[in-house]
Amino acid sequence: MRGIARGLRTALPALAVLTLAAGCAAGGGGSDSGRPGSAAPPARNYADDNSAPAVSPVVPPVTAAPRGPVAPVDTSTPGRVTEIASGLRMPWGLTFLPDGSALVSSRDSGEISHVPAEGGPVTRLGTVPGVTESAEGGLLGIAASPGFAVDRTVYAYVSATPANRVVAVHVGADLRSMTPGRTVLDGIGTADRHHGGKLAVDPDGNLWIGTGDAFEENRSPDPGSLNGKVLRIRPDGSVPPGNPDGTAVYSLGHRNVQGIAFGPDGTVYASELGHRTWDEVNVLRPGLDYGWPGAEGVDGSTGEPPIFALHPDEASPSGIAFAGNSLWMGALSGQRLWQLPVSAGQAAGPPVSHFVGEHGRIRAVEAAPDGALWIVTSNTDEATWGGTDPRPGDDRILRVELAG
Repeated sequence: MRGIARGLRTALPALAVLTLAAGCAAGGGGSDSGRPGSAAPPARNYADDNSAPAVSPVVPPVTAAPRGPVAPVDTSTPGRVTEIASGLRMPWGLTFLPDGSALVSSRDSGEISHVPAEGGPVTRLGTVPGVTESAEGGLLGIAASPGFAVDRTVYAYVSATPANRVVAVHVGADLRSMTPGRTVLDGIGTADRHHGGKLAVDPDGNLWIGTGDAFEENRSPDPGSLNGKVLRIRPDGSVPPGNPDGTAVYSLGHRNVQGIAFGPDGTVYASELGHRTWDEVNVLRPGLDYGWPGAEGVDGSTGEPPIFALHPDEASPSGIAFAGNSLWMGALSGQRLWQLPVSAGQAAGPPVSHFVGEHGRIRAVEAAPDGALWIVTSNTDEATWGGTDPRPGDDRILRVELAG
């Protein structure tokens, strides 16, 4: 398998010339702090976790070579956009409840708030204790328990000191209060940046956790570290059957995973922030190494190749969701919603961009119970780093209807 991956990576730079993406437009670029393990970030503009080189050509997104024949798929198209909520401060994670309403996390304040299904004013439930805010840290992803209707539990990814952790909180029946609960997983290395932070629950009730390399790239390929990984555990913190080596580590060699989504066929997809050249969308398989730091996107000779690679100026990906035979991925620096057609874990068409520059930076993307997408903007957060200035009413949750 590793030999096949290396061969694909070698062939992909030529493919980049041939597989131009429809609708690709230059987005708002930014800069990173340098490679992980470097000195403290210099005082300059940031695009969350990505940067453009000093001279940055407009590079089109590319798709990786398929593993076999890919049948054409019918994909949905975005329709009407309506505002669900506004006036949010540094929103990061979003999770739906059984009644179609949602909870949203605030990175800097550590608060969790309730958002009605039909939209309107949000209600603050409370603050998750122990949150340590940093350049990219704070209260990050949240995910409702599959048994929420009974156990009232929500899981939260907390950037903390001395280590990041995943905790459980109990939500009151009135959706106006919450009580801190147990620590589910501890010991994820922390830093000023590269926390990962995505939480997702699969149809079998497993809890998936995307982590970052905590600015130390040698952690990513190290199976003994929880950093630079995608982790899979049971809600009680135990290791489910099927994890390689009997640990929480499901896959390794990642730089900074902020999006995880599940296809109806069981395929697990993850979005990953690259360094200066390529961002990635990967199909996750147990025990595989996805190449960082030896490979980035389609550049390098180690690890599994991505199914999509996009330039950071047009991407800087965070949340990702599956709907209508496509992955829908929020772009921070790229300030757009990417549609990535997929079939059976492979790219089934070129990337298509939507809403370029219309709503600013997009952080979270989730598929709602009614089939629409909810997207969360990230303009109050990124303005701190010289990014997009907030528009009046930012930040927002927007509902995007899908047709077809």
